[in-house]
Amino acid sequence: MANTGERIALFIDGANLYATAKSLGFDIDYKRLLREFQNKGRLIRAFYYTALIEDQEYSSIRPLIDWLDYNGYAVVTKPTKEFVDSLGRRKVKGNMDIELAVDAMEMADHLDHIVLFSGDGDFRSLVEALQRKGVRVSVISTVTTQPPMIADELRRQADEFIDLIHLANRVGRDPGDRSDRPPPPVRQQERRPVTPGSVPSEGELEDDDEE
Repeated sequence: MANTGERIALFIDGANLYATAKSLGFDIDYKRLLREFQNKGRLIRAFYYTALIEDQEYSSIRPLIDWLDYNGYAVVTKPTKEFVDSLGRRKVKGNMDIELAVDAMEMADHLDHIVLFSGDGDFRSLVEALQRKGVRVSVISTVTTQPPMIADELRRQADEFIDLIHLANRVGRDPGDRSDRPPPPVRQQERRPVTPGSVPSEGELEDDDEE
């Protein structure tokens, strides 16, 4: 696709994108992802949202956060909340919906096109509000899994839905390329020990609304 000159911003729900790519069997190459959208227009900002487990000695996602910070992304984080559910199971809550929505609305007047990397149906109202401000909104997730990773109401609201599987060959990591690249994925809540030379990254977080 040729560069249209439109002002673009990316809003990436980190845990959601990780889970979607994992369900499709590939890892995201964040350098290639940035380049993909720089080629489509004037990329104003690329936001990456994730919650961090702050009470552990080593956060498995920290190397990825540092890499993104130094390589063209605006990283937005906040501490996770831990709670015990009604069955006595430990849960980790890391919802970044509000932070993403506030930033998107504040940026809307300076953008022509917002690309949202998430399948969370809670973003439908945000997409509608952005469209009322004259911004075109593309949503990237997938319907090829069972069940689909995107809520039907979000897909319907978007101006354009792009299935992540169709971008895999352009934003997926090449297993043979070990040059300057972000680290491979590890589930954050596993809290596995880090061995010398291993560099884990974005994992999945519970996204419950309960306290």
